[in-house]
Amino acid sequence: MQGLPGQILEIIDLGILVLDDEFRVCYWNKWMALHSGIAKEAITGKHLFAHYPELNTQEFLRGARMSLNFGSPALFPQTLHHYLFPFKVVGTSNGLFELMQQQCASAPLREPDGSIRHLLITVQDVTERALSQHRLRELNIRDQLTGAYNRRYLETRLADECKRHRRHGRDLSLIMLDIDFFKKVNDQHGHDAGDRVLAGVAARLSGSIRKTDCLVRYGGEEFCCILPETGLENACLLADRFRMAVEQLAIPTGGKELRVTISLGVAQFRGEETPLSLLKRADEGLYDAKHSGRNKVMARRETAAVYSTAPTAVKLPDSVNPQ
Repeated sequence: MQGLPGQILEIIDLGILVLDDEFRVCYWNKWMALHSGIAKEAITGKHLFAHYPELNTQEFLRGARMSLNFGSPALFPQTLHHYLFPFKVVGTSNGLFELMQQQCASAPLREPDGSIRHLLITVQDVTERALSQHRLRELNIRDQLTGAYNRRYLETRLADECKRHRRHGRDLSLIMLDIDFFKKVNDQHGHDAGDRVLAGVAARLSGSIRKTDCLVRYGGEEFCCILPETGLENACLLADRFRMAVEQLAIPTGGKELRVTISLGVAQFRGEETPLSLLKRADEGLYDAKHSGRNKVMARRETAAVYSTAPTAVKLPDSVNPQ
């Protein structure tokens, strides 16, 4: 492309390529060369799929043929496709995205006689925008103090997991847990110390869960954890791992180390029940744990406690031990 339009296409901060009706590259601007590492001379006249076989998909071909056959533009939004071309991220994305997030579109290029034999594709780097949107979503679904998910997110996530269980018949369990004697922490050491305890417990729990699990601050000093693909026995073992991890936690406050324990209730999802019913049964297990000595795990299958674990002797610190 010659003249002023050609210069504009070469300096614009946008990927631009032109394909013929057999998907051979006719034009490849400087932006595409820079981010792909493929010089214009090396790709012009070559079939696009020879360099990018991953583009040979129904989604891309459907959009491209809409432009070539019907003269309709097509959009490949980042929210659905993330990217068309696997280019490396420019700068940093805090480890969230390994590849550039792209907003892409195709449009027909008509000949003087009205026929369509070429296709224009544009590629826009929207990685920063996608990162900002991700951060905003995280702010809306995260508890600011602990970094755990909030109750609003729990409602959506638990409903989705229950639907997935019904559809595929896979195991699903839930842990409800509460920091023992947390009110005494606030009363005796102040709310700043209480906040440090909440954050410390959440951090210790986050370090103990699996990638598939979901830790939620349910309210106050109460947390819950969604455990996909997990039956009751394994959920109880995980719960006891949480209990022991928190038991070993020492939180510095006022020149001293504050130690706390947690009580936990566990329930496995039954296909006919609601998410609210699952939460209620896990909470009943938590009630059993708190009213039978604390610092233990209790599980509810139906209405009876069927599993419990606790250390043979529990000595709570004086700062939070009931009198």
